[in-house]
Amino acid sequence: MFTIETNGREIYGRLVTTGEYVYVQTIGERIHRIIPAEKQEIDGTKEELWIAPGLIDLQINGFAGYDLNMAEADLEQRVKAIGLMTREVLKSGTTSFCPTVITAGFEQIHSSLTAIRLACERDPFIDSCILGIHLEGPYLSEQDGPRGAHPLEHVKDPDWEEFCAWQEAAGGRIRMVTLAPERSGAVPMINKLVQAGILVCIGHCAASHDEITAAVDAGARMSTHLGNAAHSHLPRHPNYIWSQLAEDRLIPSIISDGHHLHPSVVKVMARAKNNHIVLVSDAVHLAYMQPGIYKTHVGGEVELLPSGRLQTVANPLVLAGAAVSLAECVQNFRQFTQSDLQTAFKLATLIPARLIGEPLIGDVQTNGLADILTFTWNEAEDKLNLKTVIKRGEMIFSAAKA
Repeated sequence: MFTIETNGREIYGRLVTTGEYVYVQTIGERIHRIIPAEKQEIDGTKEELWIAPGLIDLQINGFAGYDLNMAEADLEQRVKAIGLMTREVLKSGTTSFCPTVITAGFEQIHSSLTAIRLACERDPFIDSCILGIHLEGPYLSEQDGPRGAHPLEHVKDPDWEEFCAWQEAAGGRIRMVTLAPERSGAVPMINKLVQAGILVCIGHCAASHDEITAAVDAGARMSTHLGNAAHSHLPRHPNYIWSQLAEDRLIPSIISDGHHLHPSVVKVMARAKNNHIVLVSDAVHLAYMQPGIYKTHVGGEVELLPSGRLQTVANPLVLAGAAVSLAECVQNFRQFTQSDLQTAFKLATLIPARLIGEPLIGDVQTNGLADILTFTWNEAEDKLNLKTVIKRGEMIFSAAKA
């Protein structure tokens, strides 16, 4: 049923992308063949083993205790943390991701970008997992609500020369930028970013309908965690959430952790966009940590609940970040929308892969990269049980050995 060999492997299961029973044969880093098969029982059980592409997360700030934006760490500590974090991320089912650097002073952003570059240059495995860097800020709204947890003292208008200095520090690895289209100089900045081949995202904004349209006309193609980083109260219409939902050229990312958006909102957004959306975890460093109370440099004293909700101790109604994996977001999306597995996985595999321009991942395809998950689905609990994670043909995680 599941064999491992020196230069390749053969995986039996049901493809999540088509529903077909197949053998997937890999050689080295690539998928060699996909062979149709008959339905079989696995180890004498009725459970079906599903085969899916490795998950792709376009927004991760940290994971398993490792923080990409830690201000107090020196460069070597940051480089080490990136390597350790990457391996923990892969164990959760995410095989490719964009480390996200958030608003801070020039030097701190420069240091974070440099650390990611060095981690990739020193370790080809890390480089294979990191698709590029997502720069979320500092060109964001200064208003409370839309600004979210980004520090007010560092938000500013777009500065191309500053960005170029950061891109140099990153070794050209910045592939996504989130900005607020109402900032002075935003549209010219979007034009330059698009010309440089960078995916521009609208986020942390208080933009008008016309400002959003102008940003999209200039080349913005994604909305960052739509529905979050917003005012507590908005005009009925128009407002910047409706305007982004109505804009057919924008693909929104959403955090379907069950805390950042109510399930009903996830369902409405999915229907409004005809499921043409991207799931992201937006995980912070406390994701996959034990429940408890922690002190952080962003939210102060926070509490991580067993449900994965991360909230401030001072006001439990206020979220202190996201703390679940992308696999859990896929699971929740299916529950919230009653969609099929193919649809739920597509939002965390094929759509983000195509959006960021990575044709060899996001699908289980002949000659594609062998980034593969196997899992079972517990129908009674409506829950995903991860079995194995394979990155470019290499077994990274096996539940049987964990």
